[in-house]
This record gives sequence, C-alpha cells and structure tokens, in this order.
Amino acid sequence: MMAEIGSLHAQYGLWFVFLNLFVQQAGVPVPAVPTLVVAGAVAADGQLTLPAIVAAAVAGSLAGDLIWYVAGRIYGYRVLQLLCRISISPDSCVRETETRFTRWGASSLIFAKFVPGFSTVAPPVAGALKLPLAPFLAYSTIGAAVYAGIAAAAGLFFHREIDRLLAWLETMGVYALLVVGAALALFIAAKWWERRRFFKALRMARIAVDELRGLIDGGHDPLVVDVRSASARELDPRSIPGAVAVDTETIDEHLSGLPPDRDIILYCA
Repeated sequence: MMAEIGSLHAQYGLWFVFLNLFVQQAGVPVPAVPTLVVAGAVAADGQLTLPAIVAAAVAGSLAGDLIWYVAGRIYGYRVLQLLCRISISPDSCVRETETRFTRWGASSLIFAKFVPGFSTVAPPVAGALKLPLAPFLAYSTIGAAVYAGIAAAAGLFFHREIDRLLAWLETMGVYALLVVGAALALFIAAKWWERRRFFKALRMARIAVDELRGLIDGGHDPLVVDVRSASARELDPRSIPGAVAVDTETIDEHLSGLPPDRDIILYCA
C-alpha cells in the first residue's frame, strides 16, 4: 500500500494529499495517515514542502467537513441517523460524539481527527447544534493542521526508514498488496460481525410502538425512560408522553428509584 502511495505522490503530489483527505472526511473509510507520512518522506527529498503538504491536507479536510456541516445545519438529526446506519460501529456512533461535543464544545473539533469515527460525525453534529460557521472553520482548520502536521513531520523525520520500507514493499510486489488486503478484509469482517451481533441483540430486546401503546392502554403502566442526550432532546423535543428523562452518564443514580414491579422501557436517539 505504501509503495503505491509513494508512486501516486511522485505523479500527483499535493493533489493526491488533497483528494485523500477530502474522501476520508466525506465519509469513505480510507486511511489518511499513510499518505501524509509518505508525503513527509517525499518532502525530505525536496519534491514537496511541509507547509504545502499541510495546506493541501487542510483544504481537503475542510472541503469534506463542510459538506457534512451544511447537511447537519439543513437536515439536523436525520443526517446523524444516516451516518449511523452506514457506520461499522453504530452502537457508539452518535452517543460518544454528542457527549464529547456537549462537554468540550467547538474546541472538540481540534482533536476530532485523532479519534476514529468522531472526525466524520463531529461536523454534522456541529451543524445540527447550530455552531456558527466562523468558529467551526477556525477549530476545524486548527485540528486538520495539527493532524496533518504531526503525520507529515513524522514522515520527514523518519524518511530514511520509510524509503527502506517502500523499497522492501516494492521487492515483495503483489504479495505486499495481498497481505495488506487480507488484514483490511479481516478487520472489516470483524466489525461487520460485531455490528450484526449488536443489531441482533437490539431486535431481541426491542418493543414495537404498537406493543408499547397496547401496554399503556391495557393498564400495565410501563415506566418509559428517555435516555437521549440533552443535545438530542434539544434538537428533537418530541418525546413519549409520560417519559422520564435520564442522562446515561448518571443513570446509576436513578436505578434505585426505578420500581421493580413495572416494565421499564428505555429509548434513545
């Protein structure tokens, strides 16, 4: 893979860096760190410069971020639901992002690129929560510059080792691609199986809307608990009548007060 990246850098230079970061931030699960590291190694030979690499990476990253930011501003939570349908980690896709964004605010965009999954979901969350464009661009630019700068600087510093690695991969030829491809396939298969198990567990523990209505109309008096985050309730104020709002971070404090003789039904975003 790195040998192919090195060849692409030699042919297309900064355009490849821009495209790789744009595609990654647009939501396609392709790695950007190998591209930036190899670009830094190429800079050691004088073919590229570190500031130009960082500028191309920031431009590509912002272009992808802006697409999701605007989508979040226009469509709100529907965009997040779409992202979590296609995510390979749907159980924590929105919840962890909401928690981080609510706790740290716009400054969370600075380290978003370093957290897998968070980098893609953070821009639409920022848009849905109506973060103004100026601070969004400012924090996203800083985050992208730090992310790209560290990776490219590592490539520049370890350029001799990277050159030797690229040469070794070239001698392996197609075998190197097979090993990398097999590792990637195993990772995707493991995440797919995890996703499948998660949704199977949800189906086993899920109650349909009609079933809940039947319990309520039948006098069973189920206790309905709204465990959406504060930001989710703010974005979508609709709720099931009679539901009790409980924050998942403090749910342990409420467990002792939940009646053991009633059906307890939780719902989230």
